[in-house]
Amino acid sequence: MNNLPDPYAESVDPSVQCTTCEAVCCRLTVVLMPEDHVPEWLIDRDSHGMETLAKGEDGWCVAVDPNTSGCTIYEDRPTICRKYAMGSPSCRDERHKWFGATIPTAVHML
Repeated sequence: MNNLPDPYAESVDPSVQCTTCEAVCCRLTVVLMPEDHVPEWLIDRDSHGMETLAKGEDGWCVAVDPNTSGCTIYEDRPTICRKYAMGSPSCRDERHKWFGATIPTAVHML
């Protein structure tokens, strides 16, 4: 049994929340691996046979429900989506690229 601490846990910023983002990660290119099993209609193939999750004309992953911004294949999402941690350095970097210096924060209604 591996009891070593997660080396990436310290680099996750708990103040970063999906609710204050515009699902930037759902606009990234997701390359599918052989162990990923997503519905055929969600797959794009390039001329070399590389498979990626399809994107709509708006640039969003087609697995995202436009009404809820939730993933419609969450339980069967690709490996790379499972590894993409909210608040991780990759997440924060993509948010910074998308929003620049004005990353949105949560709004609390009184």
